[in-house]
Amino acid sequence: MMTVKARRSGSRWRGLLRWPLRILAAFVLLSFFLVLLYRFVPPPVTITMLLDPNGITKEWMGIDEMDPDMPRAAIAAEDGKFCTHHGFDVDAIAKAAIHNASGGRIRGGSTISQQTAKNVFLWQGGGFVRKGLEAWFTMLIEAGWGKRRIMEVYLNVAETGIGTYGVQAGAIRYFHHGAGRLTRTEAARIAAVLPLPKKRAAIAPGGFTRRYGNTIAARIGVVQRDRLDGCIN
Repeated sequence: MMTVKARRSGSRWRGLLRWPLRILAAFVLLSFFLVLLYRFVPPPVTITMLLDPNGITKEWMGIDEMDPDMPRAAIAAEDGKFCTHHGFDVDAIAKAAIHNASGGRIRGGSTISQQTAKNVFLWQGGGFVRKGLEAWFTMLIEAGWGKRRIMEVYLNVAETGIGTYGVQAGAIRYFHHGAGRLTRTEAARIAAVLPLPKKRAAIAPGGFTRRYGNTIAARIGVVQRDRLDGCIN
């Protein structure tokens, strides 16, 4: 027969376990709520923006208003399999891991979906916790938003310069006109800035950024020809 002491001990352990489960349930419900909300409403601000000491310059632009070469440039530069994967490019992740293990400049294997999940819901930097949360939100937005919405949000929250977020603000900053009338070269240069927006500039770019922008501009034609942007048209 269970003693009073044993019953009290079991009750205490159940009480201790109840709080983590409640916290987990609250997190899951909040995750679903935010993903559902941002399917229809532009994210007002992100953690990255709030922590930026340079301030926030941004202006939301719907993907229908953007020059079509801008999302094509993002696909060409960041994620050639954007329309065919389900949030994760296993081959790219494996290649990045092998490259990074060999030393040298660190290379990422994140898809546009993963970058969008990180930029909207999380913080910059690495770590297993952040990567795990990134995977969770990536699965949610892939299921709840679809590719077109993911690209639209990505191109509006990605950092395109110091204190500058989104391709509309980036286009105005660099080229003094909106992202609705970007040339192919201009779209490619903004895409070239995305991996290191604090160290690169799309106007009068340095050697690497200029060459990379030219490479992206050439790839835009391939994206259009092979309909690698078919999921957002």
